[in-house]
Amino acid sequence: MNDRAIGQLTGLAGRLVAESLISAEEAVAAQQAATSAQMHFVHYLVEQRHVDGWRVADIAAQEFGVPLLDITALNVESIPVGLVETNLLLKHHALPLFRRGNRLFIAVSDPTNLAALDELKFHTGINTDAVLVEESALGLALTQWVESQDSLTDGLDGLDESDLDDIEVSGGERTDEDEGGGAVDETPIVRFINKVLVDAIKQGASDIHFEPYEKSYRVRFRTDGILQEVVKPPRNLAPRLAARLKVMSQMDISERRIPQDGRIQMKLSRNRNIDFRVNSLPTLYGEKLVLRILDASSAQMGIDALGYEDDQKKLYLNVLDQPQGMILVTGPTGSGKTVSMYSGLNILNTAERNISTAEDPVEINLEGINQVHVNPKVGLNFAEALRSFLRQDPDVIMVGEIRDLETAEIAIKAAQTGHLVLSTLHTNSASETLTRLLNMGVPAFNVASTVDLIIAQRLARRLCRNCAVPADDIPHATLLAEGFTEAMLQGADILRPVGCNECVNGYRGRVGIYEVVKMTPAIARLIMENGNAMQISEQARTEGFSDLRRSALKKVTEGLISLEEANRITVD
Repeated sequence: MNDRAIGQLTGLAGRLVAESLISAEEAVAAQQAATSAQMHFVHYLVEQRHVDGWRVADIAAQEFGVPLLDITALNVESIPVGLVETNLLLKHHALPLFRRGNRLFIAVSDPTNLAALDELKFHTGINTDAVLVEESALGLALTQWVESQDSLTDGLDGLDESDLDDIEVSGGERTDEDEGGGAVDETPIVRFINKVLVDAIKQGASDIHFEPYEKSYRVRFRTDGILQEVVKPPRNLAPRLAARLKVMSQMDISERRIPQDGRIQMKLSRNRNIDFRVNSLPTLYGEKLVLRILDASSAQMGIDALGYEDDQKKLYLNVLDQPQGMILVTGPTGSGKTVSMYSGLNILNTAERNISTAEDPVEINLEGINQVHVNPKVGLNFAEALRSFLRQDPDVIMVGEIRDLETAEIAIKAAQTGHLVLSTLHTNSASETLTRLLNMGVPAFNVASTVDLIIAQRLARRLCRNCAVPADDIPHATLLAEGFTEAMLQGADILRPVGCNECVNGYRGRVGIYEVVKMTPAIARLIMENGNAMQISEQARTEGFSDLRRSALKKVTEGLISLEEANRITVD
């Protein structure tokens, strides 16, 4: 081809010929072939003619004054998602890199591809700027990005559209950008998070864990007290998942060095709202977020559904009916203490009573009850809240937890001056609850004269009634060694888990295991004589109060829980 023909080649093709990267004949042939194959000129050159992609990119950057970027050095986590449909990006062989204000920077290998920039601007409503990248590197980055989006979208399989369409989430729906430069309100991320929350609610989970690790990321549900992995999103999406959750819970998404607390409210239907208590924790490989599911309907279950034995329920109701005194509920975290107290408050919640609670945090909103979220940072601790309650003519007071002597003394004073007080402690048994108060420094006389009822509790997994089978293989001697009596084994319906489509490893739901001890003259005398927890426990057994182990074994004989589950939550 002569000089005149070469002169007719303009733009990138002409510059490539002038730089002797390709011949004029090759340039013309490549332009025609690319048009026929509906491919971009640079894409065709690199893929079909095996031209050096970096040399093409360098020449194009000089010719058109477009910045050149090594996309292989870019962290894929920083690439924004949800702004442009995937099919458009594949069509134009382009990839969004980052967003700055109202400008979106697009990676392209052909700076003459103005149609791509115009169409992407139209679909996003954001001004677009081209950033030149090497063709092969762009293809690889685009493929990896599409695969990461497909793996995330796959998590939505099996979920009806109606499950997500009616959801309303209240929280800080801001327009801030996450640390990678992409908008945090990204459609695949939003749908994925919503799906996880809905699935957790449907499965009856109590907690959701979003956990980043060096080479993986996982989401786990705590269902019936046991953590189980449910999905493993791509590791590169960890910052976006964290940013989305923090925006929903009104946290500071720019702060990733310290733990934060937040709250999400999800409206599933006109009559059902679910609250999530959210905590973020900086870990070695990113922020772990844990969501505690707070279902107000759990507080409306009623005392009959909690698993109390008839005599235990009667003791609880009798003390609730008293005008003054103290009820203490004890057990480890996640043992159902809050639900037990809320069930009692619901019974007391009438127009004739003034009820106030001090909680950290307020987990379930109850209509008709004055709930205070304590905030030690501003000086509003449990003790200060209790002092204020006593100046507001209360009938019933609930203290989320007695943590120190000051709170204990004010709560006891309230119980002694005509108020019914409910509170919790973190101890393992009823007898240890009484000695814990003594060890705090509460005078023995105050403990003996004020505490009316102690409820120690655990939550055990219920056997699935659909698949549980008789545990006939357990020797009689073994059952006696476990603590069963001959009387308990008469007519016992001892079952073991199997597992089916309606349960998780043979279990479905949970039931409470309780030790309910009423203060009696003999127990009060032991307290006054500085008796230890073992002596108090022996006296309680003498007076007919079942301990946690005996209550659990009774649930075993009723076929409600397995012997393995009884052994897991109690000790002989």
